[in-house]
Amino acid sequence: ADLWLDSVTVFERHNIPVEAWSKAEWLDASFNSWREMVEPVAAEVTQAMVLPGADNVPEELTQLLGNSGFLNNLGSTFFGIQMAQALASLANEVYSSTDIGFPLAPGRTALLPNGFKTLGDEIEVPAQEVLLYLAVRESALIRLHRTNPWLREDIMALVSRYARGIRVDMNRIQDAASQVNMHDPEAVQEAFEGGMFNPQRTEDQELAVERLEALLALVEGWVSLVAEQATQNLPTAPQLAETLVRRRIEGGPTERVFETLVGLEIRPRLVREAQNFWRTYEEKHGYEARDELWAAPETLPTAAELEDPDAYEARQDEFKVEDIDFD
Repeated sequence: ADLWLDSVTVFERHNIPVEAWSKAEWLDASFNSWREMVEPVAAEVTQAMVLPGADNVPEELTQLLGNSGFLNNLGSTFFGIQMAQALASLANEVYSSTDIGFPLAPGRTALLPNGFKTLGDEIEVPAQEVLLYLAVRESALIRLHRTNPWLREDIMALVSRYARGIRVDMNRIQDAASQVNMHDPEAVQEAFEGGMFNPQRTEDQELAVERLEALLALVEGWVSLVAEQATQNLPTAPQLAETLVRRRIEGGPTERVFETLVGLEIRPRLVREAQNFWRTYEEKHGYEARDELWAAPETLPTAAELEDPDAYEARQDEFKVEDIDFD
């Protein structure tokens, strides 16, 4: 995989030993990353839903949760349940340590044998070819993030920025709780999973989510293009690429995680536009110039510019000020 990647990207090899993880090892190795992402959101949800005392708690919630100090941890408790369910589900679906778009265990890289063997059986492709294709994607993403450490930091910062704007409508919770059969545990769980505690977004949160969607789409578009170029000698590569596209449309790990964290739904069309952007830019300027765009967030296109490439070119032209001397 690394030999194939050497000719299609300027990012150098990472030289990190590749590990094989079980589902449990994936959860254990990625725990610190999950905590880093989840804590800002959980803290704001908790703060937004701190209840001053049982006297001010809607009767329906009192029936549901009991008159106890547990009420003051309402937000973090149910957010924790929601996130734990998402991670337990993801452990059955992930193939690598970068499946959500960035390394979950910095300084380590891994593939999950159970994952890629199951995938090979499902689509009737030899497991060895699935392994090779996924190894190309894993190595490409590790190269991208190790060369541009700002990228992972920016993703985390955007999640934190979203968290700072969380506000919860207690009237909405009361209305939802009043319609739940408190004696039916499944109905209660469905209410929580159905968004009883989902906050309304502010304008700044909308901007953060838009930027996060564009960044994740650019990462996926870049790695898809690089993998396509690097696996031209792999006969089943087009089939594997199509399988991953279908997985993304149906809601893959990236989509599921960020939907739980910030309510983000990554549009498949935006990922296609990101891949087309990287392809077109490379055709015009070469793959070296393509990869140089990852040097800073300012040099990357926004979500609006992915939908309108001419706008990105116009913005880039504004930076070309060769006739002006800067101190």
